Amino acid sequence: MTLAQDDGSEPGSDDLFAAEYVLGVLDADEREIASRRIDADAAFARLVDAWEAHLSPMAAAYPETEPPIRVKEALDRRLFVAAPRAGLWSSLSFWRGLAAASVAALAIYIAVPYLNPPAEQPRLVASLAADGSDVRYLAVYDAARREVGLSHVSGERAAGKDFELWMIEGKNPPVSMGVIPAGQTAHMTISPSVQEKLAQGAVLAVSVEPAGGSPTGQPTGPVVAAGDLKNV
Repeated sequence: MTLAQDDGSEPGSDDLFAAEYVLGVLDADEREIASRRIDADAAFARLVDAWEAHLSPMAAAYPETEPPIRVKEALDRRLFVAAPRAGLWSSLSFWRGLAAASVAALAIYIAVPYLNPPAEQPRLVASLAADGSDVRYLAVYDAARREVGLSHVSGERAAGKDFELWMIEGKNPPVSMGVIPAGQTAHMTISPSVQEKLAQGAVLAVSVEPAGGSPTGQPTGPVVAAGDLKNV
């Protein structure tokens, strides 16, 4: 999802755009736009710095682990797939982009760390937002920990209301994943039946519900944020 244009940004979108840049879920063109804005726009650069600081405390909940060598190899392929242009080594944008890519990779490990499993485990990321709503979340699904990690970007729940997280698979009825705990970050344990479907890349959605969650087992209030889970 493009949240900012090359010649400016949509009102209210800069915070989420900066968060997606730090988390590493932007495509190549959007990352280039963000890198240029970091150099030219001090306010946007401060947002990027703030998101780097915001995600780093999540590390306190987990012990350090050594990432598999395949992760470094994958990063090398993404970062150094093309020969550098003339003057690249002296480019501030290049070094900022490289540093941000490293922070993005670190943020993924912090949010949902590896347990050194013997086999590949799905790791998916989603940016949850909706037109006409100021509620935004970043979600990371880690099959190894059987968790969805959520980072609250913006939007407040009304008094007496809760946000509830749902999984939507094709045309099937939404499946509740639970009420989202209040706070800037949250980790939600996922049932085995939901894990299998999430690994295939389902849609996540957030609805507004009465305190304690939907009384019917299906969304009863408006859906205020949604997004596709994608591989990282």
